[in-house]
Amino acid sequence: MKDVSIYLSASTFVLLLGYITYSGMNVPEKETVSDGEVRLADEEIPGPIPAISIEVPTAASFAGESVPLTEPDVYERYDKELQVNTYLHSNTLFLLKRANRWLPMIDSVLEKNGIPPDFKYLPLIESALINDVSPKQAVGFWQILKSSGGELGLEINRDVDERYDPLKSTIAASKYLKKAYERFGNWTLAAASYNCGMAGLDRVLKAQREKTYYDLYLNEETSRYVFRILAIKEIVEHPEKYGFVAHPDHLYKRETLRYVVVRESIKDLVAFAQQQGINYKLLKRHNPWLRTESLNVRSGKSYRIAIPVL
Repeated sequence: MKDVSIYLSASTFVLLLGYITYSGMNVPEKETVSDGEVRLADEEIPGPIPAISIEVPTAASFAGESVPLTEPDVYERYDKELQVNTYLHSNTLFLLKRANRWLPMIDSVLEKNGIPPDFKYLPLIESALINDVSPKQAVGFWQILKSSGGELGLEINRDVDERYDPLKSTIAASKYLKKAYERFGNWTLAAASYNCGMAGLDRVLKAQREKTYYDLYLNEETSRYVFRILAIKEIVEHPEKYGFVAHPDHLYKRETLRYVVVRESIKDLVAFAQQQGINYKLLKRHNPWLRTESLNVRSGKSYRIAIPVL
């Protein structure tokens, strides 16, 4: 019995010691602040993150065509896309950086093909100027489907996919937009058709007996489409107004390139890159339209391959 009492006493002591030790380890650290005030570190409460409603411009236009912002639903749809893109901080900031590299080229191609300059913002909402593939298998800056690419004169095969070529895909998109304008008679509808197709938009116009994009009842994606372009246009043209500030040195720039004209097949593009004084990674970076590690060149055909000047 005495042994049991000694055991219980020892156990109680150990438990008590453990509790004291645990309590000591879990006392919040104290932090000394100004005026000798003491504050518990884990009691710091962060201030609210400001979310300020963006002021919507009183007037807007797309390709020289006025946007009827006096209509409540039109105003709200524009307002929504401005708020969304303004508060997509990192995504929009990187988009602005990439735009500095690519928009001059896109603008130049559109001008040569008689397309209004506002269409340079279309690939910004389509792909964020990233050569990517959508779940629907649309490809490149302009997100062109394989079937559409062939119709627009792009070469698409095992070795080559010109939908990935920023220059040639912009030329192809210009062809589409010209046809759409000829069909619908205004650029806003031409832009909307880039999302839902000319035939699809034509059906909606006839079914609802309307003539303008802003008067149509559309699926959500097409309903937002032109407003997304308008919002990106506004932010790119007035970035500081929406809180986006980037030093000119932080913007991405076009790299200096030279071009090699290839008229014969290349069995090993890795070896070809090394012969040009670069590696395969740089070859692919500047020629994303090359889809395999070889290039078959048919008789009478030639390709211009971009080589960065290091």
